[in-house]
Amino acid sequence: MQWIETKKTPYYSQFDWEPFHSGIIVKIKNILQNTPYVFLMICIGLFSIFVNLSIYFRMDNIFLSILSIFIISLSFIFLLLPYRFKFIAWGIYIALSILWFFWYGNIKASNDRVWQKDVSVLSYATLNENLITVHNIRNINYNTEKNYQVSYYDETFDLNKLAGINFIASYWMGENIAHTFLSFSFSDNKHLAISIEARKEIGESYSIIRGFFKDSELYYVVADERDLIGVRTNIRKNPPEHVYMYQIKAKQEDEKRVFLNYIYKLNELKNRPEFYNTLTQNCTTSIWNNTLVNYSDIPFNWEILVSGYTAHYLYENNLLKTYGLSFKELEKKSFLNPLVEDKKIDINYSSRIRNIE
Repeated sequence: MQWIETKKTPYYSQFDWEPFHSGIIVKIKNILQNTPYVFLMICIGLFSIFVNLSIYFRMDNIFLSILSIFIISLSFIFLLLPYRFKFIAWGIYIALSILWFFWYGNIKASNDRVWQKDVSVLSYATLNENLITVHNIRNINYNTEKNYQVSYYDETFDLNKLAGINFIASYWMGENIAHTFLSFSFSDNKHLAISIEARKEIGESYSIIRGFFKDSELYYVVADERDLIGVRTNIRKNPPEHVYMYQIKAKQEDEKRVFLNYIYKLNELKNRPEFYNTLTQNCTTSIWNNTLVNYSDIPFNWEILVSGYTAHYLYENNLLKTYGLSFKELEKKSFLNPLVEDKKIDINYSSRIRNIE
């Protein structure tokens, strides 16, 4: 008997793929045709979430808050449903949005609240040509983090003696997030630290989420380095903070413009308070905003938003004095805690933390 070898046709080759391919193409076409609508619904959905959260955090009346959130959410759901009288849902949603804009837009920042005692006094400055007198410079004497005495003093700074700007980054919850601020150094051995923070009322604590919704006022903490840096290197232990101080590399004229911009902002906030914002007006983005007075400002980058990496971003953009070191070596050299943690916070504190060259 003669055997004839035949080639078996694979199962998948017997399948008629044409309808399947056609169906995919039709679906892709439908998605592309509806992309503007889908994008619009996504934007409206995100806007609805923001509206609901703002109502939840900012409306004092709990009943009205729940009712408003329910109505807005329901009207958004009706926007998604295919039915004949959809224009009614659009009308209701637009009307509610207009009411929300009116309500939310009328929430104004204020300097007249019952503030926590460490942020109860506003700093401001008077200018006389190159001489700038800063009033109400804070200098807290800490016994513990919660037990302290607040005092203030005035100091006159000669703008022509501005010798440098220091970038301080304080870490307490891993390497991704840091609190950042600047300290200005003058050739006559004067220093002024300025930290941009949320101004908290009595009984209020900082909240990242609430910070998106006009929860706290913007506050420039103008302080002695023994206060603003010392509390982080020597006082706070739960959790402990690791503090790094880098020297900014810039022309003196650029440094002067940044310092003056801080001074102008101090006076502006005294007369026209603004809200802190977790994204657009936080400790690091506000520093970046203040540097925009210079033509040589650096482009915005995700490492400014994720503040734990801002120092590295400055290094990569040649804005730090590096002394020929790699970033890791410079970071180790800039670590302040070992220089001061076993010593008292005294009049020599600013000199002691600069023992890094």
